[in-house]
Amino acid sequence: MNLGNDWIARPTRWIGGIDLASKVSSAQTATGGAVFSAAARIAVKAPRLNRAEAMFRMGQYLEKPKFPARLGYEAAGTVEAIGEGVDGLQIGEAVSTIPGFSMNDYGVYGEVALVPATAVAKHPASLSWEQAAAIWMQYVTAYGALIDLGKLKKRDVVLIPAASSSVGLAAIQIVNSLGAKPIALTRTGAKRQALLEAGVAHVVATEEQDLVAAVKKLTRGKGARLVFDPVAGPTLAKLAAATRERGIIFQYGALSSEPTLLPLMDVLGKSLTVRGYILLEITGNPRRLEKAKRFIVDGLASGKLKPVIAKTFSGLDSIVEAHRYLESNQQVGKIVVTL
Repeated sequence: MNLGNDWIARPTRWIGGIDLASKVSSAQTATGGAVFSAAARIAVKAPRLNRAEAMFRMGQYLEKPKFPARLGYEAAGTVEAIGEGVDGLQIGEAVSTIPGFSMNDYGVYGEVALVPATAVAKHPASLSWEQAAAIWMQYVTAYGALIDLGKLKKRDVVLIPAASSSVGLAAIQIVNSLGAKPIALTRTGAKRQALLEAGVAHVVATEEQDLVAAVKKLTRGKGARLVFDPVAGPTLAKLAAATRERGIIFQYGALSSEPTLLPLMDVLGKSLTVRGYILLEITGNPRRLEKAKRFIVDGLASGKLKPVIAKTFSGLDSIVEAHRYLESNQQVGKIVVTL
């Protein structure tokens, strides 16, 4: 279905360096038009940044940009209009978007965004716009691997590489909420205190400590049952060595630029599962997504889940600066832009 460039964000050449798109405010602002069936028009209050968007912009994501491409998976705002056949949404409602679409077709970096109605969800009224923009990607990603697929249970040990990322922090909260034990992995000790404050009992700085020895010591020689890894590369071999028999390694990203080799002897010797996982497994399945939404909304309401905002930028003119901050890896938590 061709929704028209007057409706959705106009094309913008975001491949490569950030400076190729210096004005997202003009490049990705919808300018009006009819609401198409099965879609909703959102007046955006706060878009938030994801690592996936930076990778997509640079041509390093799972799918390549096809011009006219857009940017932006997540935003919070109010419903301005709904298309024919859309149930469960009302004009004026506060909503947020779930990453369940291709950025070749839709994007939320703008004052107005058109998105599939299936990618729009209500959130607890207690959340600010910034918090509401920062819930679905991180919590659904972690929920899908750890609970839906990994069947996380009390006293399980979970290794969380890149633990200071938004998804890593969401995983920590989910693991703690079920009485399991998260072990945070981070490259250096610079973010150790922030991770301890986020709720982990143990932090392993992988460039300063022996990852395998540290995990074996913390687990009395057994290793972790679940590993939730967005990095891959040569560290996969160490993660496999630190995983217990019949454990599962969820590979949900490829942040490392180095080759990823299968640690075959550990996989065979310990009957390990190394499983590729993407968010679309959950967001593309209405039944599984509904269960995820219930879990997340309940967790937000109880206070067991609380999005961590690393930094807020003001206005769409700051989007380039926000992307540069994202790529600096200084943050612990989410980066949000307010409009």
